[in-house]
Amino acid sequence: MAGSGLGAVFRVPEFRVLWAAELFSIAGDQLARVALAVLVYGRTGSALWAAVAYALTFLPALLGGVLLSGLADRYRRREVMIVCDVARTVLVGVMAIPDLPLWALCAVLVAVVLLGSPHTAAQGALYPEVLDGELYERGLAVRQITSQTAQLVGFAAGGLLVAAVSPAVALLGNAVSFALSAVVVRIGVADRAAPVPEPGSEHAIAGLRGIAAGLAEIATDRRRRALVVLAWLVGWYVVPEALAAPYADQLGAGPAVVGLLMAADPLGSVLGAWLFVRFVPAEKRARLVGLMAVAAGVPLALCILRPGVPLTLLLWAVSGMLSTAYLLQTQASFVRATPDGGRGRAIGVAASGIIAAQGVAVLVGGLLADASDPATAVAGAGVLGAVLSAGGAVAWHRANRGADAATGSAILNRG
Repeated sequence: MAGSGLGAVFRVPEFRVLWAAELFSIAGDQLARVALAVLVYGRTGSALWAAVAYALTFLPALLGGVLLSGLADRYRRREVMIVCDVARTVLVGVMAIPDLPLWALCAVLVAVVLLGSPHTAAQGALYPEVLDGELYERGLAVRQITSQTAQLVGFAAGGLLVAAVSPAVALLGNAVSFALSAVVVRIGVADRAAPVPEPGSEHAIAGLRGIAAGLAEIATDRRRRALVVLAWLVGWYVVPEALAAPYADQLGAGPAVVGLLMAADPLGSVLGAWLFVRFVPAEKRARLVGLMAVAAGVPLALCILRPGVPLTLLLWAVSGMLSTAYLLQTQASFVRATPDGGRGRAIGVAASGIIAAQGVAVLVGGLLADASDPATAVAGAGVLGAVLSAGGAVAWHRANRGADAATGSAILNRG
């Protein structure tokens, strides 16, 4: 790629390391998600239980984000990432034990997801330190493209792997991916000191009082509040992945198709991130956030027509393309609006909220699928996502208009 394009970020050694570590973990996570979907649905035959297991890869992150993401502002961020990766290596290895009771599997899964929150917060807070200026947004785009590619490969390969061998093999692959991530980060990321808190924000690093202050800080900032709401609503567009196993069963397909269905959204995400950054001028991206958030639900709503596998793959991919493009911009705008001293906690809360919102959405999707059928549940998720995103889009537009008016007033006063 050209030096002025997305490839410029790979000239930064630490970005290459963080990028590679994230790639290992994401690919392993997708192998595990396919394995869990097939394993739980195979044992229970219930779309609801399949959705519950999938939701457990998201929901505990809310608690982790609120209680644990502050660790990324209190300790050295590299060490936080390494400790979390090592712990998750062990726990996912336990999940691969044959015939592990379903309740035990779910309990270990909750612990794994909880540990993901401080890791995500530390990693997200490091990127602005590693990438300066416009390189940061390019880095976000590259991460989105490659992470979604890893999801695509992980889901597709996971379906084939589970069909060929067993879910336990896929889970062991996830454990290995966490170990590789820890090693790469330990070798290639600089050992920076713990971040210095912003003046007057000591309580924002630890304790329930600091957590409440951090949440209030986001809630009282109109721009960041609108961005967080829109980002959290992306959860409705993840429902198809959670229902891939029962959806494939409804179509009379097997485990290999489950992986393909789960890979459709990441495939669209790769295209969405690239097209958005490549062809949409930087000054226009923020204006399109609300529109794309609403539009992402339309393809899923069309699943009410009970399309076959090829058309379903296309619809899910288009939804992924739109949802990724708008999420990419919300993330960039949110991080830039947050001071470094509290960035780890803020990123952790926002990212964990996204994950938890996905968990709530897939639980609702599972209930609806059990009450009707998977195609109806996917369509319902698309409609709910579009309707709720319309409200978020209005809030974002008003927040931007208010910010522009304040900026204009300040300029006039200086004049």
